[in-house]
Amino acid sequence: MDVSLLAWVVTIGLIVAMLAVDLFGHVRKPHAPTLREAALWSIAYVAIAVVFGLVVWWLWGGEFGAEYFAGYVTEKSLSVDNLFVFVLIMGAFAVPRQNQQKVLFVGIILALVLRTVFILVGAELVNAWAWIFYIFGAFLIWTAIGQLRHTGQQDEAKETWLVRSVRRVFPVTDGFHGDRVWVRHDGRWHMTPMLLVMVAIGSADILFAIDSIPAIFGLTQEVFLIFAANAFSLLGLRQLFFLIDGLLDRLVYLNYGLAAILAFIGAKLVIHALHENEVPFINGGEPLHAIPEVSIAVSLTFIISVLVITTVASLLKSRSDARGRLTAGPGAGA
Repeated sequence: MDVSLLAWVVTIGLIVAMLAVDLFGHVRKPHAPTLREAALWSIAYVAIAVVFGLVVWWLWGGEFGAEYFAGYVTEKSLSVDNLFVFVLIMGAFAVPRQNQQKVLFVGIILALVLRTVFILVGAELVNAWAWIFYIFGAFLIWTAIGQLRHTGQQDEAKETWLVRSVRRVFPVTDGFHGDRVWVRHDGRWHMTPMLLVMVAIGSADILFAIDSIPAIFGLTQEVFLIFAANAFSLLGLRQLFFLIDGLLDRLVYLNYGLAAILAFIGAKLVIHALHENEVPFINGGEPLHAIPEVSIAVSLTFIISVLVITTVASLLKSRSDARGRLTAGPGAGA
């Protein structure tokens, strides 16, 4: 894929412009977004990502266009799972709803920076050692197994070691002071819980990047597409948080869907590693082509199908449970 400097500049410029709209149009005016506002902006961000994918399709062909869309859909679905953690962190710190936008915005900036670093490092590793695909594939399969045990209400809300370390070094105020991160009290500068939340979100972003970057490398090795898919999936995360905040607990089967997707991509990476094999104790160090590689069209179809099935099944299950509670009546648990 031959990507010119102009294409990089235009893409990064578009991302910076979208961040600027977010900052000056929403984040600098603390408020709790309405459902309508969150829905409209979520649709706008998805539309921009889709238009970008169509431009990729037009300029570089259907194969690269499909790789971008597969990467974008995968990263978007993983970001929904990340929102469970964001909800728990916000709840653990009791962040006022009108200040949550700023926390999410800073989290998105940190995620963009961290993922760009991981993408560049991952690209170098892939170019230098083809066997790294075995590691990526095994890690995704292990992550998929972990998703099957994930309940969404486990230990994610506990303070990370980084947050605990910050608390030990800096004095922290008892409550929030608007959206300020530092305040002067009794002649000393104190950190507010607002900054601690940002640290918690940022440290969680490191874990998210470790999961998501190997996943998208299983769908494309084009750095431009990996960067764009990650950026566009993250840019609408703030609006998506407020749109589906009340619906997250209804996506009861999401972890199973994500497990299936991660296991599928993990297997795809292992198969690709076999086709590029240089490991001496596997097939004598020669490439193994007995198992055909999975096409990007099959990957995209599988990912979308799994997400549709798990989403529909989750909503049906939630509706059935709600009807059961209504039928049982208020005294059913007595």
